[in-house]
Amino acid sequence: MTEVIEIQNRDTNGEWHPFVGEETNELLRSKGFTNADRILNESGERILDETYQIMQDCGNPKRETFNETGIVIGYVQSGKTLSFTTLTALARDNNYQIVIIIAGVSTPLVNQSTKRLSEDLRLNSRFDRKWTLLQNPNSRQEFETIETTLAQWADHTFPKERCRTLLITVMKNTSHLSNLVNLFIGQDLKGVPTLIIDDEGDQASLNTRARWAARQNIDIESLTENQVSTIYRRINALRNVFPHHTFVQYTATPQANLFINIMDRLSPNFIKLLTPGPDYTGGIDFFKNNRNLISEIPPNEIPSTNNPLYEIPESLKSALRIFFLGVVAGELQNNHRNRSMLVHPSRLQGDHNEFTNWIRNICNSWQRLLSSNDEDDKRELLEDYKASYNELRMTVSDLPSFESLTGTNLIHALRYTQIVEVNSRNGETPQIPWNDFYSWILVGGQSMDRGFTVEGLTVTYMPRNIGTGNVDTIQQRARFFGYKRSYLGYCRVFLDQVTIDSYNYIIEHEEDVRNRLYEFHVNDRHLNNWDREAVLDQMLNLTRRNVIYDDLDRDTFGNDWFRINAPHDTDDLISANRNALKTFLKPRINNFTLDEGHPNRTEEQKHLVSRILIQDCIENLLNKLRYTRESDSATYSSLRGILKRYVVENPNDECLVYLMSTTTIDNWTARTRRLNRNDEIQQLFQGRNPKMGEIVYPGDSEIKAENMLTIQIHLLNLRDTEFENVPTLAIWIPEYMGTDIIRKA
Repeated sequence: MTEVIEIQNRDTNGEWHPFVGEETNELLRSKGFTNADRILNESGERILDETYQIMQDCGNPKRETFNETGIVIGYVQSGKTLSFTTLTALARDNNYQIVIIIAGVSTPLVNQSTKRLSEDLRLNSRFDRKWTLLQNPNSRQEFETIETTLAQWADHTFPKERCRTLLITVMKNTSHLSNLVNLFIGQDLKGVPTLIIDDEGDQASLNTRARWAARQNIDIESLTENQVSTIYRRINALRNVFPHHTFVQYTATPQANLFINIMDRLSPNFIKLLTPGPDYTGGIDFFKNNRNLISEIPPNEIPSTNNPLYEIPESLKSALRIFFLGVVAGELQNNHRNRSMLVHPSRLQGDHNEFTNWIRNICNSWQRLLSSNDEDDKRELLEDYKASYNELRMTVSDLPSFESLTGTNLIHALRYTQIVEVNSRNGETPQIPWNDFYSWILVGGQSMDRGFTVEGLTVTYMPRNIGTGNVDTIQQRARFFGYKRSYLGYCRVFLDQVTIDSYNYIIEHEEDVRNRLYEFHVNDRHLNNWDREAVLDQMLNLTRRNVIYDDLDRDTFGNDWFRINAPHDTDDLISANRNALKTFLKPRINNFTLDEGHPNRTEEQKHLVSRILIQDCIENLLNKLRYTRESDSATYSSLRGILKRYVVENPNDECLVYLMSTTTIDNWTARTRRLNRNDEIQQLFQGRNPKMGEIVYPGDSEIKAENMLTIQIHLLNLRDTEFENVPTLAIWIPEYMGTDIIRKA
């Protein structure tokens, strides 16, 4: 009997209502997302609800043709695989005939994804034949399997419930993708609903020759096959085969996907944001809420060309001690399947080998000391462990006694923990048989970045620097994020200070991007309407530059003035801005008073000032004034965005508003300013007066509160033009409110 679940308030585009059937329900039940009565629990309902919304943006399977591109954004290690597996099941419930998973750039990742899909969809333990699973298909037999499976769907006499959905996993590799395209070319695929899921959709899929094309002045829509990168070409060739398909990119690092040119075929049109479960611990948990979980590796212990290391660093010893105490505690409490440690020294395999040897040697040394009769050396070692134990006590409330974590238990942990170098130095990258041993130490680099799952990871030691500072690359190294709420106190992350700072900036960037996208997620707005800009500190780059066709600009706000350079740019708006200013001032005029200053100030050096809620100024002044010069409007828009986000958390904060060079609104005499050769105001601010001796007037730049948002409103007559009484702004952003913005130029 098929169970039908009613989905509330999910018809956002009005086109079709996906059916939630037994395939989806059984997947979620088998994954444990149910109550005692087998009804979906809160987490199960959340997963189902989010998957349903994604499915609604995919094509109605009853249509003959459909072509759409979307992106689903999660957090690193937050469960994206479960999401696209659930989407796969829901596609099956809705008679999708083909689901293709582009499953990674390496054989281990494709094997891992295929195995998970097989296990989660219970392909080897069920008696029905709802699926045909193929991995990197290429043979004649696989071609015939595809042909026969599609023929069953096309046969109107064959029962639909007995038709099988083709589930294909393919490596993100030019040969495997080409083979897959060749298998489908010539098939009658009209009216065959197909779902293509690009796992880690920001990796390798995008056109790495986009920047080259821009430099050659080649229009993005005019690029030929020979002018784009190979995997990008293969993915588009695959899409071209299917008249009815939806291409869904899954990633936790969407920077490249969001900032590629909107006319690029892989530029997403719809966005869905995934919500992690309550046990998820990500950047906010590690770097904001639990700073004791982060330890700095001293600069002299960071290996480099100029600072070669010849022995195991003390910080690595500290990390190992905390790890082994956690291993023993985990063994005693017997409530987790694994405890593991990840050591990521660099991308170089020689470094991996050196660190692996150091770890093996120190473990052997500690075993010998703890087993020896040398009481002095043993006591010194146990004192070091006691210091590490006290560090753990700061974050673990139920930590077993020090005595129970040392002695024979600690010797066993040191002796039987598996130490593995995870790279291809000796052939294929080793696969970790997690069930064979409880505790593991993995040493490696790039092989343990994207898609690599480290079971029970508690301690991460990563002396690797940020390199070129690409946000997506650094973010993907955070294997220490994940579902570990129950043992978070045992977790530690050892990083250099620059990397710690980078993660703090990346967390701010990530949350800013999600907040900016939320409206598009909720209201199914087309992503072409999204302003390509985000908060990002100057020390970091958004992504690899070669995939970004358009120029990117950066704005820096904080401890500086922002000024409108061309307030006269559009004639019609000058009058509109005057009226907007009058409308803002009329109900507030009695709040303004003459500012304090030297008694010998000139009339032009006297100003009216008032304290006004920032929220009020944003809504009734800044949002009403319009400036069209490109160099002004983009930065002005970025600034308003920063202020809007600030008042969300600080709704009662005020700013100072100055009406420059007037003592009364009714007799506001405009200042005269000249334009430069770029048709911009040459110098808005009046300088100090006098330049030497006693200060009568400090200059316009000092008319502010150092630690308070300050808005100066100027009226200008522009010399040698007909422009008079032109309203313009200068805004002081204090350092604590400042941030850096990156945006599409």
